[in-house]
Amino acid sequence: MANYIVKRVLGAIPVFFGITLLVFILINMAPATIADLAGGEDASSAAAQAALEANLGLDKPLPVRYLLWLGELLTGDLGQSYRTGQPVLDMVAQRVVPSLILTGTGVAAAVLIGIPLGVMAAWKPHSRWSKLAGGLTLLSFSAPGFFLCILGIFLFSVVLGWLPAAGMYSAGSGGSVGDLLHHLLLPASVVCVSSLGSLVRQTATACGEVLGEDYIRTARAKGLPEWAVVWKHGFRTALLPVVTTILNHIPHIIGGSLVVERIFGWPGMGSLLFNSVSSRDYTVVMGVTVLIALAVLATGILMDIVYRLVDPGVGWGGGKP
Repeated sequence: MANYIVKRVLGAIPVFFGITLLVFILINMAPATIADLAGGEDASSAAAQAALEANLGLDKPLPVRYLLWLGELLTGDLGQSYRTGQPVLDMVAQRVVPSLILTGTGVAAAVLIGIPLGVMAAWKPHSRWSKLAGGLTLLSFSAPGFFLCILGIFLFSVVLGWLPAAGMYSAGSGGSVGDLLHHLLLPASVVCVSSLGSLVRQTATACGEVLGEDYIRTARAKGLPEWAVVWKHGFRTALLPVVTTILNHIPHIIGGSLVVERIFGWPGMGSLLFNSVSSRDYTVVMGVTVLIALAVLATGILMDIVYRLVDPGVGWGGGKP
């Protein structure tokens, strides 16, 4: 197991550097830099722009800039923000917890709703549970995240006035838990609904296949309660593809949460990323990229480890033992 983990980590290293190089090239292909935005169109500011570019290191060739940034990264330094002068590591660290709160709450709610709903849809395929599962799955797959955000704000903030439309806390609230939950409910619900489709469908499909097996019919013939047959025998066997679906969907959830954060003004990684892109603050963009790339690669490694732990038939060498 230890050798397998080491191999997976070593294999992820070139992928990580490839991601950072690609993002670095793309953001530097933008038609304007922060020096251009600061100088505007005034011709008299050309000298000031050149001085600012030299001060920020933007006058160096692209490969040199990437190698300099990479050297700082390997020492644990993400550089300083072009816009504020703050250390990028501090700026990113301040946004991690709000993003984890939003994404973690939405994913947890999706798991708590999606798994039981998928099991019930497989257990009672022509019931109201099955119709509810189908409706939520259709909504999750057909409605983009930004549309759900706008629809939620319109219904629950503008029309009904039940929930706030933006922010993490109300002004003067003192950062209470109740106020946090009040602001969290709407964006976390969007993350939950966006994540439900794959989870419900995979759970229902896996459980539906398992409930038709011979050993399930044998368990029923022995007189076991139906709930025990479904949950203790059927769902336990179907747990592997469900866990795989959850872990495999996390990168998509992270990407969708960035959009949700931006629309709801949630002070997480998404807002920081969008603000940094619009202001050409490339060091911050690269800092966020590093964190997201590490999270996605770590999720992939974790998914492989969990897959092999849950299914003993899969060897640590990658094939059947």
